[in-house]
Amino acid sequence: MKNLMYPIATEKALNMVDKDNIILYVVDSRCTKTDVKKEFEQTFGVKVKSINTSLTMRNVKKAYIRIDPKFKASDIARKLKLV
Repeated sequence: MKNLMYPIATEKALNMVDKDNIILYVVDSRCTKTDVKKEFEQTFGVKVKSINTSLTMRNVKKAYIRIDPKFKASDIARKLKLV
């Protein structure tokens, strides 16, 4: 099952990439944090430090994926063509 749907490329999300080493993703609303972590680590070959999720009023689930400090979120953002 594909849990990661698409990255969010707003100005706020790109600031989080630089400042906090966080990638913001829209994910399937039925998936868990563990599902998101496994898929993200397998897809990008990095370690995930933590994940926070939020559900918007339009029933869109967002995952704030904090990357381990050994890796750079900006490198992943370049792969995704966000920057």
